[in-house]
Amino acid sequence: MHSFVYRANALLTLGVTVLALMCAMASLSDNLNVPSPSAHVHVLNINWFQRQRDGNDEVSLTLNISANLQSMFTWNTKQAFVFLSAEYETPKNSLNQVSLWDGIIPSQEHAKFWIHATNKYRFADQGSNLRGKEFNLTLHWHVMPKTGRMFADKIVMTGYRLPEEYR
Repeated sequence: MHSFVYRANALLTLGVTVLALMCAMASLSDNLNVPSPSAHVHVLNINWFQRQRDGNDEVSLTLNISANLQSMFTWNTKQAFVFLSAEYETPKNSLNQVSLWDGIIPSQEHAKFWIHATNKYRFADQGSNLRGKEFNLTLHWHVMPKTGRMFADKIVMTGYRLPEEYR
């Protein structure tokens, strides 16, 4: 009555439908998780703060970064990408973001960390806008699931200020 091709097609369609349904349920079950991550960044030292030859300001910071991001990890989490940025305003731009440090967290065991480091990337401004500037340090993360949509969030830490004079 039905040939082998029709039966194989029906079996394949059923398998793909069941797999898609399982992926959708896995994705929806992740929405039930309400993460409560915590982070703290302490600026230990301003190593140097200078004006470059091209007129741009540049800063080197020594930072203590501590975070507990374990609540973001569920059975469906593959890894998380984390980065720390400095955010500030200038007369030209309402938001300037400079990435200072980043890392990949492969598992829940590594999601609670304390790092003592200098900024991994240059903290520079196009112009001489950094003297005496207030800035926020923001810890951003992007959670990459095994299946489903990727989500991102952040923790903003305020109250940081650069010196008025170059060092």
